Amino acid sequence: QVQLVESGGGLVQAGESLRLSCAASGSIFNINDMAWYRQAPGKQRELVASITSEHHTNYVDSVKGRFTISRDNAKDTMFLQMNSLKPEDTAVYYCNAEVITTGWGNGQYDYWGQGTQVTVSS
Repeated sequence: QVQLVESGGGLVQAGESLRLSCAASGSIFNINDMAWYRQAPGKQRELVASITSEHHTNYVDSVKGRFTISRDNAKDTMFLQMNSLKPEDTAVYYCNAEVITTGWGNGQYDYWGQGTQVTVSS
């Protein structure tokens, strides 16, 4: 089993910053792509940013220049530095990872964290 745990969400004012973390643990052999998604009330979940194991990154247009995704492969951890936050960034942010697992039933599986709330007030 693999667990993803997000942290770092909170309530901030527009223009401020937050840093989200996602820590993976459990029966991990390797982690391929990782990503941050978000879901605002009444909206579909959307991909915010992704990062490969080689640290190649991709961002949705609305966060380019403001958000930075990074990861520490040695610690199975991913981060999202969010600067110049806007009210429209308000959402629950989810961590996602493609994990190659060890042990019984080993293979590549897709895992999600429980989400962390980010609220940006105007």
